[in-house]
Amino acid sequence: MTNALVSTQWAADHLNDNDVRIVEVDVDTAQYDTGHIPGAVAFNWETQLQDQVARDIIGQGELEHLLSEAGIGPDTRIVLYGDHNNWFAAYALWLLKYYGHEQVSLIDGGRKKWLAENRPVTTETPAYPATGYQVAHIQHELRAYRDYIRSRLGQKGFGMVDVRSGPEYVGDVIAPPGMSETAQRGGHIPGAVNIPWSQAVAEDGTFKSRDELLQLYGAQGINGGSNEVITYCRIGERSSHTWFALKFLIGLENVRNYDGSWTEWGNLIGNPIKKGAEA
Repeated sequence: MTNALVSTQWAADHLNDNDVRIVEVDVDTAQYDTGHIPGAVAFNWETQLQDQVARDIIGQGELEHLLSEAGIGPDTRIVLYGDHNNWFAAYALWLLKYYGHEQVSLIDGGRKKWLAENRPVTTETPAYPATGYQVAHIQHELRAYRDYIRSRLGQKGFGMVDVRSGPEYVGDVIAPPGMSETAQRGGHIPGAVNIPWSQAVAEDGTFKSRDELLQLYGAQGINGGSNEVITYCRIGERSSHTWFALKFLIGLENVRNYDGSWTEWGNLIGNPIKKGAEA
C-alpha cells in the first residue's frame, strides 16, 4: 500500500503519535461534531479550504494559518479522512500537495469504514500548540486552469476524465439532486471520457486494487500512454478523488486536477461543450 493511502488499522495504531495529525474533512460539515476519530481536528471545506470572496482555493497565507492553528509543522504527517468515501478529504490532500506538503495520506474507506468497524469516536475537540507553518514551495503542475485545457483540446497524448455521473456527462442534468453549484449549460468538455469516481471504490468505501484500477481506466485509454491527464467534475472534489487514484495508486506521473470543473467550464461564454456521448 502506498504511503499516500493508509488503512483504518494503521490510523488506529498511530492515534497518539506526536508527528501524526488526523484531519476530518466532510461534505456534510456537521458530521465531525456527531463523533470523530479521537485526536482528529476538522477542516471545513466551505469556509476554510476555499476563498470566501473569489471562487478559488485558499491562498498561501490562509493555508499557513490553518495548519499552524492545527499544530501542524512541515514534517507532520497529515492523515485525512471524511464522509462520502473521502470526497473532500481527497480535495484537501490535493490542496496540501499543491502547497508542497509532502507527508499527507488518506485513510482508505474514510469515515464510513471507521464507523463500520466500530472503532472509537469522540465528540471532544482537541487543541494543539500552534506552529509557525510556512509553505516551502508550490507544485503548480498539480492544478489545471481552463485556458490551459483549451490550449490542449484535441492534442495527441492529452487525456481528460470526467468523473461525474453519466447523466451529468451527457448533459441530461447539470448537478446531482440537492447540489446548489450549477452551470448554465450541461454536457462535458469535448474529448473527455466518462469514468464516474464511484467506479474506483468498493462497497466498503475503500479503493479497488491497482489491477482493477488499471483495467478501469485503461479501458478508456487513460494509462501510461497518455502524456498528460486532467480530471474534473462539478466543483473539484470528486475529481480530486480520481486524481488521487490515478497519481498515487496507479502511478501516472502527469495528472492535474481541474478544480474549476464544470461549474466554471459550463458558464463561460464561447466555451466548447459536447452533449451526449463521445463517438
